Amino acid sequence: MKRLFVMVVMAVAVIGASAQENKYIVKTKGAKKTVVAASAEDPQTAKETEEPQDTLSRFFRHVSMCDWGEGMRFMVIPDKKDMVIKTFADAETGQMVSSLKLRHKIMVYQGHENTGGLHERVNFKCEDDGKAYYFEVPTASFDDYCFGKLGVPTLAYLGDVDAAIEFFKDKTLFTLASEYYVDTELDGDGYKTITDVKPGTEVKVVAVGVGTRNFPVKIIVADESGREFYQNVAISKTNSGMRDEEFEISNMKFHTFRGAFELPADNMAASSAYKKYIGKEVYTLYASVFTDQNGKPTKAARLSTFRIKDVRAQRGTHYVKMTLRGLGSGKTYTKEVTFVSQDVSGDIAGTHEDLYDNLFAEGNPLDIPGVKKEHMVDIQKGVARPGFTEAEVLLALGEPSSRREVDDKTYTMEYKSVNQRYACVFMDKKTKKVKSVKH
Repeated sequence: MKRLFVMVVMAVAVIGASAQENKYIVKTKGAKKTVVAASAEDPQTAKETEEPQDTLSRFFRHVSMCDWGEGMRFMVIPDKKDMVIKTFADAETGQMVSSLKLRHKIMVYQGHENTGGLHERVNFKCEDDGKAYYFEVPTASFDDYCFGKLGVPTLAYLGDVDAAIEFFKDKTLFTLASEYYVDTELDGDGYKTITDVKPGTEVKVVAVGVGTRNFPVKIIVADESGREFYQNVAISKTNSGMRDEEFEISNMKFHTFRGAFELPADNMAASSAYKKYIGKEVYTLYASVFTDQNGKPTKAARLSTFRIKDVRAQRGTHYVKMTLRGLGSGKTYTKEVTFVSQDVSGDIAGTHEDLYDNLFAEGNPLDIPGVKKEHMVDIQKGVARPGFTEAEVLLALGEPSSRREVDDKTYTMEYKSVNQRYACVFMDKKTKKVKSVKH
């Protein structure tokens, strides 16, 4: 028993020493952290079939296992279950090798081969010990296996990590996720979760290294106070072992780069998507609080008219900051609104009161046929008077609960809302004007 204990301690010591010397193993402040140098080497020789759509996809291209090229590099990052289930065999002896022994070792892809019958092997050479290893495909055909998303267990794709070291070095990012992590162990994988990072926090990348097999890029950032935290993210998803739809699960979104961080350029692109709203005339559909040019809150009455001057996406949120000029006052105001519909209990009529389509109507109410400027004060207050047109009643009171014919000359617009002061508005069929109002 004593001998076994000594062997375990020695194994942990060897792993710890290896981790400290490995440039891919990086830690947040407070745990041992390795300074990462950018690698100029690009070992990827895989066939590239996808056309890049943006900056990230140019640096991080998904490579299907079917298209792996010799020289692609991976690191063995076993999960707890992988410590029991052995993945690789020693090519010389054919004996399965403990994942603990191979932990943090770099495997270089050497192609695949059929060794007779139903046996297909995926071959690797280990950079660390110079030995050859193989993974035996658990299906009859490599072609059948490679089209799936399973890949080779335990292997984190270093092509993404190397690209990330170059791409994210010293970059400024903005946070998006609701939780991040801090290392707690010197040589192990211990961490704690932190949930007090506000979305949109500006951070700077201080180190990039290897994360996990599923999320191979570990990005360590620091906020303006110097506090460090990290997120393990998938970018190209090469050999991630996960299907695309699995990344859409809420807690998994945080482990994609776009779910964890935002590039400054992304915010600029988001802001440009709202350019079509700049210059539009709009009016409010209910009274709402805006911020004036002195930064003070001010209440804008219902049917207040504005021209939109600017729209800027708010980092880390689905809101935009809209700058508007009052058409009557000429003063400048700002308002945070969203174009994302969602249910928010307690909001007006159970809808999201800051949703653009709920808050504003496009155009000017005075341009509506039948609406007179001299009636606008009453209309804004929600008052209908004899002589108002149907258009003015609708603008003042909204759509009626029902319409009913009284006789050949009169019809009614009935309002049944508990907050509605008017029970019924009597309209002249010929003139389409209010004859009388019943409260």
